[in-house]
Amino acid sequence: MAMSSPSGGIGGRRGRGNRRAPMSEINVTPLVDVMLVLLIIFMITAPLLASAVPIDLPESRAKPVETEDQEPVQLSINADDTLYIGEDVVPEAELPARLDAIARENEGKDKPRQIMLRADKGLDYGRVMRVMGELNRAGLTRISLVTTGSEGTADSEPAAVTDGSETGQ
Repeated sequence: MAMSSPSGGIGGRRGRGNRRAPMSEINVTPLVDVMLVLLIIFMITAPLLASAVPIDLPESRAKPVETEDQEPVQLSINADDTLYIGEDVVPEAELPARLDAIARENEGKDKPRQIMLRADKGLDYGRVMRVMGELNRAGLTRISLVTTGSEGTADSEPAAVTDGSETGQ
């Protein structure tokens, strides 16, 4: 019986007869690595995409409020005192007209439209109250103040919403 050397040929011949058959297996380790990196990236960026206006919200231990089927209006006040409705910048002078238009859209319905008010925690309290007064004047009395959950809360909700419920007088 002839013995073959590690080079694959008999008697040390190299170059001939050392061809390997094509590998029919797929190495999934790089695929799994890429998928885990993508998963981590999406897990980090998904909460940031929830609202496009960056605001440093105050913390609260309040439980989240149930939202309705109708999408609430997002009204945001940035740290530099910029007003946003959704992602659109609204000048201070146009705010009453825009709020009146939102109220008119909802005139025939039994409940006024829900407003999610997001205000930076560094803002003056009076500034937030002036915006809430404009909301009340327009007839939009279902105001919810959006906050972040504090670190000491047991629930894992990323944001708590405290309901301002009926603020009309």
